[in-house]
Amino acid sequence: MKKPFFLAISIVLLACQQQSNSDLKTIFSLPKKLKEVSGITYFPETNLIYTLEDSGNANKIYALNSDGKTNKTITVTNAANVDWEDITKDKNGNIYIGDFGNNDNERQDLCIYKVAKNELNKENAVAEYKVSFSYPEQTEFPPKKKELFYDVEGFFEYQNYFYLFTKNRSKNFDGTAFIYKILNAPGTQKATKIGEFKTCDNYNHCVLTSATISPDGKKVVLLSHDKIVLFKNYPGDLFNKGTQTEISLNHFSQKEAIVFKDNTTLLIADEKTNKIGGKVYEFKLK
Repeated sequence: MKKPFFLAISIVLLACQQQSNSDLKTIFSLPKKLKEVSGITYFPETNLIYTLEDSGNANKIYALNSDGKTNKTITVTNAANVDWEDITKDKNGNIYIGDFGNNDNERQDLCIYKVAKNELNKENAVAEYKVSFSYPEQTEFPPKKKELFYDVEGFFEYQNYFYLFTKNRSKNFDGTAFIYKILNAPGTQKATKIGEFKTCDNYNHCVLTSATISPDGKKVVLLSHDKIVLFKNYPGDLFNKGTQTEISLNHFSQKEAIVFKDNTTLLIADEKTNKIGGKVYEFKLK
């Protein structure tokens, strides 16, 4: 679930690496019916992008081909779309839906659904299991306005764990983000906080909206409306202990979804707002 989005003139931060406008290449426009895409994942063997929408939309997953046409629509019959904010897959091709959108930091029903690979061929799929979780650091629902740290719009699955990157909605935003780790297993868990880092102090330019890890596990990329944050050279899964680089996309829109296509190429999707966006882009890391 997203608050109203206002287009603004992009401010290029001195900390950012610059790549040219031509590096962000439009691949296709999203189907008109997909107005609030909130996550994407990619299957190289079929060249299909799987996507979903957030709160107020159907409990459906959409597979899009390389022309942006809907290849198939899958209803997840036993999963409610409270606020689906991201989608990812594991190395075996199972899909996971992150129902953890939490604008007001007051939800106590946060969860992740697993949809097994063999269910993706069905019109009506059944989620194999549900991972319910909470943040041990959160003791008030909602917390004080200066402590609204518990919304999430980006995650990925890596080596049988989920990694969640928080979207800071606190008053006097300073770019602080937390990294949480959750075991990929059914049942109820307490998320483990494994890291903390900062982007910039401008909400429009540095709030985090999606996350992805490269197929070889050597790069983590986080998305904002006009840049990405790249982590490399990290020990184990302590991503924020590696090098942190901000790369400007030189393009401002309501970007909500990112995934690695291969180890150096990213796919990015944005919502259409004020006639801007509603597309899927390709971006190559240099």
